[in-house]
Amino acid sequence: MPRVSALLPGALLAAALLGCGAQQHPGEPTRLSVITDPPNTRIRIDDRDVGSARVIQARPPRLTRGRHQVSIEADGYFPHDVEVDLPPGTTTLRVQLRPIPR
Repeated sequence: MPRVSALLPGALLAAALLGCGAQQHPGEPTRLSVITDPPNTRIRIDDRDVGSARVIQARPPRLTRGRHQVSIEADGYFPHDVEVDLPPGTTTLRVQLRPIPR
């Protein structure tokens, strides 16, 4: 079963992710699915562009087990950075970005 976090802003998200458990299956690939609000975000993992949240949600990239830096950006919103510790299996990261006041 995939590990899924709640839709949380900022620091609460990191705490929720680090405290979540997941069923681990040795030999199973490690993947990260990202769901964002707004959905038109750009995702970077470990300083590498990996595409939009829509693409990452549909085809989660294969990553190494362990800690990764995830950066999420969208025009008109504050960027969000989070460190995740990924076990084998698919982890779903849900992030709600805060709009920049105008």
